[in-house]
Amino acid sequence: MAYVLDMASLPAGRTPSRGRLIRTVLSLSAPAILSELSTTLMQYIDAGMVGSLGAHATASIGLVESTVWLLDGWAMCAATGFTVQVAQLVGAGKDVEARRVLRQSIVALLAFGITLAGIGVLVSGSLPAWLGGASELHADASLYFLICSCAIVPVTMARLGTGMLQCSGDMRTPSVLNVLSCVLDVCFNWVLIHPESELALGGLTLCMPGFGLGLAGAAIGTLLAQLVVAFLLLWCACVRSPRLRLQGHAPWHPRWRTVRSSLSVSGPMLLERTVMSAAYIAGTVIVAPLGTVAVAANSLAVTAEAVCYMPGIGVSAAATTLVGQAIGAGRKDLARTFARLSTAMGMLLMGLSGALMWAFAPYILAMLTPDAAVQAMGTAVLRIEAFAEPLFGASIVAAGALRGAADTLVPSIIAVASMWGVRMSLSALVAPVWGLMGVWSVMAGELCLRGILFLWRLLRGRWLNRATLA
Repeated sequence: MAYVLDMASLPAGRTPSRGRLIRTVLSLSAPAILSELSTTLMQYIDAGMVGSLGAHATASIGLVESTVWLLDGWAMCAATGFTVQVAQLVGAGKDVEARRVLRQSIVALLAFGITLAGIGVLVSGSLPAWLGGASELHADASLYFLICSCAIVPVTMARLGTGMLQCSGDMRTPSVLNVLSCVLDVCFNWVLIHPESELALGGLTLCMPGFGLGLAGAAIGTLLAQLVVAFLLLWCACVRSPRLRLQGHAPWHPRWRTVRSSLSVSGPMLLERTVMSAAYIAGTVIVAPLGTVAVAANSLAVTAEAVCYMPGIGVSAAATTLVGQAIGAGRKDLARTFARLSTAMGMLLMGLSGALMWAFAPYILAMLTPDAAVQAMGTAVLRIEAFAEPLFGASIVAAGALRGAADTLVPSIIAVASMWGVRMSLSALVAPVWGLMGVWSVMAGELCLRGILFLWRLLRGRWLNRATLA
């Protein structure tokens, strides 16, 4: 079933059993976790396909990749401002109002995505030079970023469709479609990146189509995949969803009240994402002087660790939905219960993933690089980070739960202050003395501190007193 627990029809004062609550969280978390895992796997495959073009292509993408992630993060934040409203309205049983918000959000985010794409296209020619890239990378990096900037429009709409379906209680449909997006991305890339070729299978010789567009083909493949899936996501939300399907006539132009509510949620998130992205760039600058082995180990360890985030991100999406619906239904007791239960579950799952990462770190690094020195250093820093995963999970899931209550300002302040006040400042001090091991030790300590601060915010309960957007 898409809607595991109908908050609006739950009798006042009645609390489902603990087992029912756990099943509800798991049923919403599992599809999102599987979607995130498949997305990560496809990203690895995608990176390998681009890597086959040579170091120049990989370096060109790497130069602008963090900026592409920043645009995608802005799209996610902008969509969240509307999807949290829908979660609370659905929880309150105000499906008609939820549909009105959906209509208005489509227009508002289409305008936002076009504006973001326009800015990206305008700066694409100068961005590689601004980032300090080698001159021989400028042309390919600019072309790649220009195409990715055009793709931000369907990316924004896909984020909106995913969030709307999730916050209405349907986690399965967006999970399946986001997996489809990854598959389409790989298929399109295969055809667009490589030239036409022949594939021998036993006694058969198959002619494989290909356009040989190289680096541009990778960006166009992503654009086409996002276009297809964005259409399907919005179609499912607007036509197929029992709660959100658009019926009758209603205004499409955004109302100020809806936009103001959206900005109150997404504004702090947009600022946080921008400042955090700057911190990641600063972290690269701190590690760069430590040598080639340290830089390579740092990059591969970050890639390997990404798998550990997936359970936390999936449970976080479920927490946003459940807390938002409970707040909208006026059930603060359920909101508190779901927030605490989801956070505990996220800590447990990420603790388990951290333990697996500690045990299998040498094998993971061996798959990613043949260099023994890089393997050894990457294994060492991954095993340091493994101990921080449970509290890192607390920060990820608690942030999602607080987001469901439209509490984003204080969590954003906590994240930014922890990142810049602790991780960046201490990393700059310890890097020249203890090298990459020191940097990752500081990172692990900062993630633990951030998790404790988010737990303190969650357990204190002041976020329950916020006015509902519904």
